[in-house]
Amino acid sequence: MAETRSRQIIIAGAGIAGLTAAIAFSTRGFPVTLLEQAKQLEAAGAGLQLSPNATRILRRLGVLDRLLADAIRPEAVVLKDASSLRELARVPLGEAGESRWGAPYLVAHRADLQAALMVAAANRPDVELVTGARVTGIAADPQSVTATVETEGETTHVTGGLVVGADGVWSSVRAELARTAGFAASRFSGELAWRATIPAESAAGQVFMQIGAADCVTTFLHPGFHMVAYPVSKGSAFNLAAFTKGERIAEDWSGHADPAILSGAVRGTAATLSRLVALAGPWTAFPIHTVEQRRWTMPEGIALIGDAAHAMTPFAAQGAAMGIEDAAMLADLVADFPGDPRQSLTIWENLRRPRVERVLKRGALNRLAWHAWGPVAIARNLVLAARPAEKLAADLDWLYGWEEQKVVRR
Repeated sequence: MAETRSRQIIIAGAGIAGLTAAIAFSTRGFPVTLLEQAKQLEAAGAGLQLSPNATRILRRLGVLDRLLADAIRPEAVVLKDASSLRELARVPLGEAGESRWGAPYLVAHRADLQAALMVAAANRPDVELVTGARVTGIAADPQSVTATVETEGETTHVTGGLVVGADGVWSSVRAELARTAGFAASRFSGELAWRATIPAESAAGQVFMQIGAADCVTTFLHPGFHMVAYPVSKGSAFNLAAFTKGERIAEDWSGHADPAILSGAVRGTAATLSRLVALAGPWTAFPIHTVEQRRWTMPEGIALIGDAAHAMTPFAAQGAAMGIEDAAMLADLVADFPGDPRQSLTIWENLRRPRVERVLKRGALNRLAWHAWGPVAIARNLVLAARPAEKLAADLDWLYGWEEQKVVRR
């Protein structure tokens, strides 16, 4: 009984990171209790990009084949000047990217990824999903860690060997640790994400096809904003994500912000792009929050992964991928160092932190480059023009070609 309890994994949050963790731990022989605060699972957000460092893990966990039916493999990432619509750079993906990095680059609707993960988790009998369950307390002793859970007004206790907080940027697990152990809260970045999904056959979809491509990820660069567009749902729709400065709005995945912020940000862009922004509405505004803290684990058997640990801006398109990497590596290290959660958590955090910090720096660099103006924008365009596609792809080898390190126990 004690051994069974010590192997029990308690995961808070059934989003991308939490579901991946549940599958990864189950694959390594651990029973999992997956606690989801929502009564029904609903995918927040719209489209997402899954680079090869993430799809490689999804393939290993048996999720990728389920996702491929609904996902799209874009042929390239294309950067365009939003004012002139001139192409500035093109990073090859498709078959060339898959050959280079050993796994496909995909774009998909978030709901399609979550559905594929849910099917994979449901097919594992040692994964128990409990919905409408909120973690309200965590207590640890030398042998185990216990989560206090509120479910429909009733309080229960779930005990295991590890509690994993995978419950996002507004994590209740992190909130408990903030109260008892000084963990950090999320912070509004000063940026708003504006999202819309437009049918390919709609007026907005037809306008997009005049300035974008149905088989690429297209990013329009402008000092006041940038916008990323790509196909989702088997190509029947396009996901649009625009980013502007903005004031803090409700801390939720969708909020209400003045649409004049977005319409004002696109002033000075090409007329066709401005028309696309006008036709694509109504836009949903999302506040971009980040999480920065000194530690992601506690030796008693508690770990934060994904956005709960290190929510980042989306400018490197790696938020989902970092959660997937976190989850898979954590499960492997806990399995490879049985009976010693302190050592496995320490190794995991020491390995993950430099990786995540490098991705954060890449995101900051992208934002600076994409919103450049004046002489800086001219210099950016000259650098991009002088750099062939092969070199642009090579610049991403460290990111997309990443594979989990095997740690040898001594």
